[in-house]
Amino acid sequence: MEKLTLAVTTRTERGKKNAQLRAEGKIPATAYGHDHVAQSLVVDSRVIERIYDQAGGNKIIELKVDGTKAENVLIQDVQRNPLNDAIIHADFYVVNMNEVLTAEVPLHFVGESTAVYQDEGVLLKNLEAIEVECLPGDLPESIEVDISVLDDFEKTITVADLKIPAGVKLLVEEPETILVVRVEPPRSDAEMAELDEELKDELPEGVAEELPIVVSEENEGDKDRK
Repeated sequence: MEKLTLAVTTRTERGKKNAQLRAEGKIPATAYGHDHVAQSLVVDSRVIERIYDQAGGNKIIELKVDGTKAENVLIQDVQRNPLNDAIIHADFYVVNMNEVLTAEVPLHFVGESTAVYQDEGVLLKNLEAIEVECLPGDLPESIEVDISVLDDFEKTITVADLKIPAGVKLLVEEPETILVVRVEPPRSDAEMAELDEELKDELPEGVAEELPIVVSEENEGDKDRK
């Protein structure tokens, strides 16, 4: 797959000028890394949104600063506007292709579980990503988890069951004990009734279960006569 390239420019102004940048459709960014002097950058907001959608935080992209030679980077972090979820700042980590790095790789769930679509079970995902160690060139975009093996409620998938690409090391201890995903059987009518009773028992004392009496102008007089 062709590597993504992101063109950026050097940023010299900071502080209040960042608001002006964003108003112009750009965002501030920073590039840093081992043996790399931190750089303040400017990125086109529409381009970084598109690149981040494709690369996420674990796919190497080429960062081209001021038209110079491209550097291999990971999008280490992005900050988003809480109102519209737009990216407002990005951090790029400059990687050495000959130096081992650690990263979180997302799990990609594929296939269909008969315990879910036939037996009406509920798929419970315990992990969505896993930490690995490898050379940048061996970093996978995702690790597949085939849930088609979950054909009854007794079967589970643990970290030890995952197919890890060559050159990639999992940074977990006792992977056979760490649950990735399982299927929980549907609740029976008796279990649902018991759950309802438990919820009722948890109601604070003095809380009435019947609907409250609504006093209106029409029945106000009746209330006073009682």
